[in-house]
Amino acid sequence: MTTYAKAGAILLLIALAVGALYGAYDHGLSVKDAEWQSAWSDRDVRDSRAKADNEAAERALEQARQLSINKAVQDGQRIIDQATADAAAARASADGLRGAVDDLTARLAASDASGHSCTAAASQAAARAAMVLADVLKRADQRAGELAEVADQARARGLTCEQAYLSLGEN
Repeated sequence: MTTYAKAGAILLLIALAVGALYGAYDHGLSVKDAEWQSAWSDRDVRDSRAKADNEAAERALEQARQLSINKAVQDGQRIIDQATADAAAARASADGLRGAVDDLTARLAASDASGHSCTAAASQAAARAAMVLADVLKRADQRAGELAEVADQARARGLTCEQAYLSLGEN
């Protein structure tokens, strides 16, 4: 063999060795990339599952909170309805009292018209004072009923709000 043939054969062996080493290096890179991509995909799947689990847990918690708020609102509405019914009953009772006061003032006014001259002035003044007091009593009773109804409803609304707030802390 000639020197050129030997040099060509050596160069060919060197080229084959370099090609084999480069092939091994490239294969190593592709294997590592595949492993990395697989690990990244696994992490993405775990993240997706954790996100779905967290969303489901938060959704269940929000539904529980909403149910407790709805229950508090229903309970509060029952209290408000009861307060309204109580106010209507008190108003009916007060209407009876006001009717009795009206009857009394009518009798006082009638007795005032048929009086003697001596006692007429004194009884007329007493009758007027009684009528004024009766009117004041009627108005005070009516206003007290209105204020009691407003206070009962405000208290019921406050209790409902408090119950809804406290139910949020329980979940």
